[in-house]
Amino acid sequence: MKLLADECVAGSTVAAMRAAGFDVEWIAQTLPGAADADVLARAFGAGRLLLTEDKDFGELTIRFGHAFHGVVLVALAGLPAAARAARTVAALQALGDRGAGQFVVIEQHRIRRRALGAPGKPERPR
Repeated sequence: MKLLADECVAGSTVAAMRAAGFDVEWIAQTLPGAADADVLARAFGAGRLLLTEDKDFGELTIRFGHAFHGVVLVALAGLPAAARAARTVAALQALGDRGAGQFVVIEQHRIRRRALGAPGKPERPR
């Protein structure tokens, strides 16, 4: 699985994902300070799922229709860093290759997925 980790994702989580065999580019290393729209465009252009803790990406993809490959929102605030990293890795392993075209939310005890259509422009809610 190819991922682009947003700047808000902790370095310990990125390290844990890489150790688990995920191909992870981390914005904090490659494009620090980039605007959310630029981060989303970079993920889309590289065919990577965007991993973030920033809910604003939901608005960019769903409400404003920005192109995307897939978005994974980590909603684990309050967990210690090691537990957050472990839960993120486990959830991504369970997700497998089913993240394309999805908006996925990783929570402590469940994973929620919302299909938004094929990667690219999301289908607009009617």
